[in-house]
Parts: sequence; structure tokens; C-alpha cells
Amino acid sequence: MSQGNRGVVYKGPGKVEVQSIPFPELALGNRKCDHGVILKVVTTNICGSDQHMVRGRTTAPSGLVLGHEITGLVVECGRDVEFIKPGDLVSVPFNIACGRCRNCKEGRTGICLNVNPARPGAAYGYVDMGGWVGGQTEYVMVPYADFNLLKFPDADQAMEKIRDLTLLSDIFPTGFHGCVTAGVGPGSTVYIAGAGPVGLAAAVSAQLLGAACVIVGDMIEDRLAQARSFGCETIDLTQDGDMADKLEAILGEREVDAFVDCVGFEAHACGCNHGKEAPATVLNSAMQMTRAGGQIGIPGLYVTEDPGAADDAAKQGALSMRFGLGWAKSHSFHTGQCPVMKYHRPLMQAILFEKVKIADAVNVQMITLDQAPQGYADFDGGAAKKFVIDPHGSVAA
Repeated sequence: MSQGNRGVVYKGPGKVEVQSIPFPELALGNRKCDHGVILKVVTTNICGSDQHMVRGRTTAPSGLVLGHEITGLVVECGRDVEFIKPGDLVSVPFNIACGRCRNCKEGRTGICLNVNPARPGAAYGYVDMGGWVGGQTEYVMVPYADFNLLKFPDADQAMEKIRDLTLLSDIFPTGFHGCVTAGVGPGSTVYIAGAGPVGLAAAVSAQLLGAACVIVGDMIEDRLAQARSFGCETIDLTQDGDMADKLEAILGEREVDAFVDCVGFEAHACGCNHGKEAPATVLNSAMQMTRAGGQIGIPGLYVTEDPGAADDAAKQGALSMRFGLGWAKSHSFHTGQCPVMKYHRPLMQAILFEKVKIADAVNVQMITLDQAPQGYADFDGGAAKKFVIDPHGSVAA
């Protein structure tokens, strides 16, 4: 089959456009992709990590088709696809994984060795992640379909919960992964740095894992209010004061059991300096605020190249960390992309059986494909929303 296609295209710092793009083919360069499928995109989300590219804080080239959070309807299958069929409604992990290499076989699908010639790991529509076409489009091709795709057991039921299920491609597993790697469990006290969509997803994940108290810190009041709407404590990071004092006022203790960094490399200083970039500030706060023997999950993005950084070291991803403090407190640090497949099926079950309302927690707002450029602008302005694009008008208002 072949027809028209449109997608959200990065045109340079601060600018995205919806343009006509080629209809996807079952091909990898000049080679047929018999293990792939073509999807009609049902929902595709704007991610905070997309914003790093759009702000010009990466080496992303102009013309890149954006989007790595994809849910879609299978419309065409390659010859070798056995278990996925046309008409299946599926969630696409943002990690592209071959299912055959050592890392994939160990469940480390975020660092597949065969899908990106430049480095381990690949993603749709993302800088340095293998050159794959993104999914903020009407149609997209997905390789290694039998391995990568999560089929929803009942398409009609899934469409009723699509605002929640669309978040399985990235932010819900990513937030959950941050909490798991931070050691969150029943009775834990948890600090979540950042109340953007991933931070809010981490906060609700901490509750799902049984945390006793979840504290979320951010500089935007609307985002803090969103965190409070589902039972989190909050700290306004624009206010001066010692973080240990602020924790003690909430917990009666000056440290937390677990810390999750959902900010990443565009972090800013706190208090009176909150307008100034300080890329290592969250990592240093993590070591200060986490108890001895505690764990630190770092799903927030850190890059190897940041052309917009304030100093030459940070432009190469070299940050000034007080690592000796973390060593002295026997902290565990866990970094890198979330291996979505490790979590997406159980999190799907939690949604379908109504154990969690992730769309309410992150405040999903549906928009059309043509509204995507405005969605990027609103997100960059600090909107306390998760923008989900509905390219074909498939989702009922």
C-alpha cells in the first residue's frame, strides 16, 4: 500500500513544522525489511527529551522527523512477521531492539548492539539514535515487529483507555524504571526531581510501588499543583532555604530513602539562582538528600554533546559532581535509557485493571497533528500537561 503521509519535522532551534513526508516502506536502506510492519499512528506523544532537540541543545540535524512515543494500528506486515497481524492495536517501545544481540537477550533493550552504527541503542526520530524516522506522523515503519511490539489484548477496550495506554511507549515505563532503580518499595520515602511528565509518571509509579511518602520538587507552580492533585508532597525550588530543612518539615527526617532525577542536563540552580543553569545540580542534590546506602535512579537525559551549554566542559557532557560524597554514602547510581519491554506489559495490566490512572496523573491533553507546533511551544513554556497527538482523529473527544 502507498498513500500520503505527514509528520512533525525539526527545522532548527525553536522551530518545528508539519510537512508532507514519504509514506513508509518495509525497507532498511536498499534492503527489504521483512521483519517489520507499517502502522497507522493512533496516538503519538511529545516528550520532554524532544524539547532538548527543539531548543537546539543537541546536534540534531534540520529535517529530522520527530517522535518516539508511538501507539498504532498495524496496516501491513513484512513476510517474516509471524505473531503480529494487520488490525492489531499495538504499543511501540521507544527503544528499537533487534532481539538477537547479547544485550537484547539480557533484557537490555535500551542498548541494542545492532540497530545503530554509531553507538549502542536506538530510538525513533531522535538525534544520534540510528537515523530512524520518527513517529509524530500519520504512518510509520517499525522493524523487528514480533519482538518489539506489545499487542493490546482487546482493541476496543484499549481505545477506551488509549489516553493511558499511549503512555506505555515511554514515559510511564521510564518513570517506573527510575523508581525501580532507586530502590522504591513499600514504606519508602522518595524525592522526585522535576514535575514534568516523566517526573509525574515517576511519582505515580512510586505510589504504585508502595512508597509511604512521595515528594516532588519543581520551579513551576502549575506542575507542583498537578503533583499534589494525586497525593504528593511538593517543594517549590524557586524558594531559598536548605533542602534538608524542607525534607525535615515534611518527613521529620533530613534525607530520603530513594531519589529519582527526572530533570537531566538542562537543570537550573535553586532558590535565588533558579534562573541560572547548573547542569550537575540535581546529581549533587541527589547525593546530599539520599540516605547512606540509598539508591539514585537517573532517567533524566544527559548528553555527550550540548552545543548550548554554558561552559566548554558541559558542552562535552563533563559535569562538576561531588562524587566523593556519593562514594562515602555508598550510593548506587543507575543511568541510561529505560528498557521499556521490561515494564510495558505489567504496566498495561495495571492500567487495564484500573490500578493506576496515569493519564490523570500527567494531565494528558489530546491535540491534532496540525496543533503539534503549538504543543511544543506550550510544553516549552512550562505547561503542566502531557501533549498527545491524534494524527487521524481516531480518539473520541
